[in-house]
Amino acid sequence: MGMSPSLRKFLLIAHVLSSVGWVGALAVFLAHSIVGIVSQDTQLVRTACMAMALTAWFVILPFSLASLATGLVQALGTAWGLFQHYWVFIKLLLTSVATAVLLLKLGPFQRLASAAADLSFTTNDLQDLKASLVVHAGAGLLLLVVTTALAIYKPAGLTPRGVAVQRKRYPDMGAPFAVGTPRWVRRSSVLVHPSRPRAR
Repeated sequence: MGMSPSLRKFLLIAHVLSSVGWVGALAVFLAHSIVGIVSQDTQLVRTACMAMALTAWFVILPFSLASLATGLVQALGTAWGLFQHYWVFIKLLLTSVATAVLLLKLGPFQRLASAAADLSFTTNDLQDLKASLVVHAGAGLLLLVVTTALAIYKPAGLTPRGVAVQRKRYPDMGAPFAVGTPRWVRRSSVLVHPSRPRAR
């Protein structure tokens, strides 16, 4: 489907704002989660833990859903397509994973906030849960940095579907569109799934 230039710009603004808001809110969440681990001030830790749940529910969640939705609509409504370019597909995949993990963690966020609201809560309570939140927040922030880099650099590389679409769109050009996984995608796969050393 096509879209008018004004609608495309509106969606781009909405996508950029929601993505930037997501990154900023997650950075705040990470700061609160670190305070929950390292501080020995019980009142400060209680406040930070309760603030994490509020930030997750009312800031991070809306921004993440808005970022995912506007990204999907942009991909479907422009020439980039959803499954034609590796950078678009990988960005969508990473954003979907980050949103799914967030949804799964909303329960633990609320559990920690409820525990922190109890006056008997101490800085040593739920340490494992607080540590896991630090890890997830840090990983989520790194993932969003990667998606932002993909959106800015737009590294070249057509998926098999993208090659087929381009050949159909430009039949007079013969077959100039490269088939095969781009080098940057292969290197990313190696970093995420390093090969195990072979047994001798």
